[in-house]
Amino acid sequence: MLSLFINWNPSPEIFTIPGIDWPVRWYGLSWAVAFIGCHFFMNRIYKAEGRTEKQLDTLTLYIVLATILGARLGHCLFYDFPYYSTHPLDILKVYEGGLASHGGGIGIIIGMWLYCRKTKESWLWLFDRLIVVVPFASFMIRFGNLMNSEIVGQPTDVPWAFVFHQVDELPRHPTQLYEAIFYFCLFVLFYWLWKNKRNDFGKGFMFGLFCVLMFGFRFCMEFMKENQESFENALPINMGQILSIPFILVGIYMIFKSKKETTHTNSIQTNS
Repeated sequence: MLSLFINWNPSPEIFTIPGIDWPVRWYGLSWAVAFIGCHFFMNRIYKAEGRTEKQLDTLTLYIVLATILGARLGHCLFYDFPYYSTHPLDILKVYEGGLASHGGGIGIIIGMWLYCRKTKESWLWLFDRLIVVVPFASFMIRFGNLMNSEIVGQPTDVPWAFVFHQVDELPRHPTQLYEAIFYFCLFVLFYWLWKNKRNDFGKGFMFGLFCVLMFGFRFCMEFMKENQESFENALPINMGQILSIPFILVGIYMIFKSKKETTHTNSIQTNS
């Protein structure tokens, strides 16, 4: 009987740079494309809204540093703290892998708070624009996870299941692909909303909607994934779901806050 399952066994390395024996990996390339793509689209946003290229360059520096530091520290603290607490220097070995998206999200929030404090930019304005490109970065990172055969789904018999030969010989949900497709659709949605509807929303609405959609989906997807660390097996919900809940709650709060302020503003304009 012909199997409909997809056999998946790509090498994490694309090629090795001759002379210096430096491997170019899919995961690293995905991060590079993510940053370049985000800068490209943010450049369009900044130009359309009267910001300068110098402002964007400063923002990009903050984002790159905040994302990498947050994602790395998030992995070390949330997923493997016992090891890194006794091997703190290994935290610096980013090239060995180990980046957590929730940590990256927290890092971006802290980095943008510092950026806004320094530049006096409105943090709500900035976050309503920044979330337009974040799904694109998430799309690229999940593509890198797929090429690395990591963050795999649970065993399944659906015909589109992937057999990740670097993990085992079981057909599994390609959860990296599910997330990548969803994040790309989210990017298209928010880019369209920014381009066509941004003046119809109150400040913080798009940021709140992003948190609800992005992390609500992430919470649901965790039910289809294998736990990344063994300690999660003893938890009622895994670490990814636990870390998603605060983002979802913040998103709900921002949506209602934005709607309330918009209603109040419209009421004042009508009475005047």
